[in-house]
Amino acid sequence: MDIYAFIGRSGTGKSYKAQYVAGCYDIEYIIDDGLLIKGNKVIAGVSAKKESTRIAAVKRAVFKDAEHREKIKEAIREHAIDKLLIIGTSEHMIKSIIDALELDRDYKIIRIEDVSEPEEIEEATKSRRVKGKHVIPVPTFEIKKDFSGYFLDSIKMLTNKSNKEHDLEKTVVRPTFSYLGKYNITNGALKTIIFESAKENDRVARVLFIDIENKPNGIIINLSLSLYLKEPLNITAKNIMERVKDNVEYMTGINIISVNILIKSIKIDQE
Repeated sequence: MDIYAFIGRSGTGKSYKAQYVAGCYDIEYIIDDGLLIKGNKVIAGVSAKKESTRIAAVKRAVFKDAEHREKIKEAIREHAIDKLLIIGTSEHMIKSIIDALELDRDYKIIRIEDVSEPEEIEEATKSRRVKGKHVIPVPTFEIKKDFSGYFLDSIKMLTNKSNKEHDLEKTVVRPTFSYLGKYNITNGALKTIIFESAKENDRVARVLFIDIENKPNGIIINLSLSLYLKEPLNITAKNIMERVKDNVEYMTGINIISVNILIKSIKIDQE
């Protein structure tokens, strides 16, 4: 496997530039902040930006958690990755990730200064410091006409001001760009994904109704279903919700606020 290390201080715009760098070196796969990304899709991992403390975020980003680490290693094996771009703040961080994932320690270094002008780095640093904006290198999918963008997740950040700690709501956002261009997805296409995801569960007899609510920070999915009574309904509903959420987020990059299920009817399986 050919490994490329994309290095820069925190807040200098590495994630923003990641897709550009990947395109220049013909790299399909990126590791960034605990995520394994292929092109425009997160295929494995948990974002370090979702952690509640800085220490937990660092541990997540360098795969200290055994379960998290094994899922990434399994995905790397499954996809037979030949080129991988690892994003980090230092060579030490890159080496920590490589050791955790048991990868080849030979790698090519690309620094943020190699691909960004000083003015771009300054602007990225200002955006991180003032606006609290973070990005992950997955292009935004937009729901045509109805949906202009979205926030990935809200997180808490602690700042020290006048020796007092203040909770500030900041946001994790995905960039609306990539070297592949911007994507649009219609509500009809999104509903097809939701329908097929729900039907993957053999407890679903029929999908009766799908409604999508667009919010500033993502979408809410409402499903009306007819179910076979094969197990407790709360277990069935939970499994369907998780499947729909995971499939839609991974296939489209759209943040799912919630999946709500209304069970309209129950069928008894004659078998």
